[in-house]
Amino acid sequence: MNSTQIKAAPAQTISLIGAQQNDLLRALSREDLIALFADLELVTLPAGKHLFDFGDQVDYSYFPTNAIVSLQYVMEDGASTEIAVVGSEGVVGVALYPAERASYSAVVQCAGYGYRLRTDVLREAFYSGGPLAQLLMRYTSAMFAQLAQSVAGSRHTSIEQKLCRWLLERLDRSTTNELKVTQEMIANMLGVRRESITGAAGKLSEEGLIAYRRGCVTVLDRELMERRAGSCYQAARTGAAMVMQYAA
Repeated sequence: MNSTQIKAAPAQTISLIGAQQNDLLRALSREDLIALFADLELVTLPAGKHLFDFGDQVDYSYFPTNAIVSLQYVMEDGASTEIAVVGSEGVVGVALYPAERASYSAVVQCAGYGYRLRTDVLREAFYSGGPLAQLLMRYTSAMFAQLAQSVAGSRHTSIEQKLCRWLLERLDRSTTNELKVTQEMIANMLGVRRESITGAAGKLSEEGLIAYRRGCVTVLDRELMERRAGSCYQAARTGAAMVMQYAA
């Protein structure tokens, strides 16, 4: 596990405006959000930090604001494959049963901030049946849709389409069109050979969709990249948008 520590921000930095940078928290009424304030904690989420690993007891749920978290399934041989990605639209680490253990690992991929909440507090709020419980159920529905699209996409799309979708999923959760990633990281997350990613990235670069330098990818033509990504990305994005309409 990465040894980088999660640090709590000064208490005075916790505010309505700050918490509302996360879509789920923003969707709560002012009164419901204020009721959570005593238990919400603003924390730094450094890149590479494991929020929890497969089999761990999940002590906290995390609501990212500008950080991006990769959810990864770890195989018996230690290899990991990304199954979903979460940014400011969602939450990581929802454990609805006291004895529940993590069924995946959650790793911060792009550094930033987030609000964390003890899972026992979130569990109590869920079983109270209030607005937060309804939001969590809708968000869970969106996550299942994302997982389904990931499974379909892994079997029926090309390496180039996989790469386009992977980059777009992060671009959707980023404040810029520049992503700090390496080809090796992408290959590991997609479960393919690095040479395959090098070839696909080179082709996208030649065609003017991206600019790549070591450790950094800049998306130059998002519209064309979306077309290249294919129907799986469009379906997942449309489905998530429909489920998340409550945040408007």
